[in-house]
Amino acid sequence: MTSNPRIRASDEDRARTAAALGEHYAAGRLTLEEFQERLDRAYAATTVGELCDLLADLPVRDLGQLPAPSGGKPLPQRRAPGPPQIPAGGSVPALRAAWPFWLAISLGVFVIWLLSGAAGGPWFLWIALPLVFLMMRRRTRR
Repeated sequence: MTSNPRIRASDEDRARTAAALGEHYAAGRLTLEEFQERLDRAYAATTVGELCDLLADLPVRDLGQLPAPSGGKPLPQRRAPGPPQIPAGGSVPALRAAWPFWLAISLGVFVIWLLSGAAGGPWFLWIALPLVFLMMRRRTRR
């Protein structure tokens, strides 16, 4: 941050400190109680020095970011942020995955219709058929 601990802290300074505390909590360096207490103090802090005091006993560089020892297998790559990317022709597997859902819903509604004495006409079709149309419409849009 800055060299003068009496400088007033900005909202960005507080947010950056809260994010660092969250990373240290996720790494297991803080208990839930310690994390909550420090987080409350971070958002109530008025100076940069108060924020620095909250991180004073924690490492500056996250030990999880150190390079892996030689011979170790590399860490798996994380997916880029944003919506999931569907490969070309990806709608067919998605449609195959949707059919069991449709079948389970349709059979469940059909069984309820049978148990109710099949009264009121085949109302279960009002649920099963629109689901099929939605699934097919989605497939044709891709």
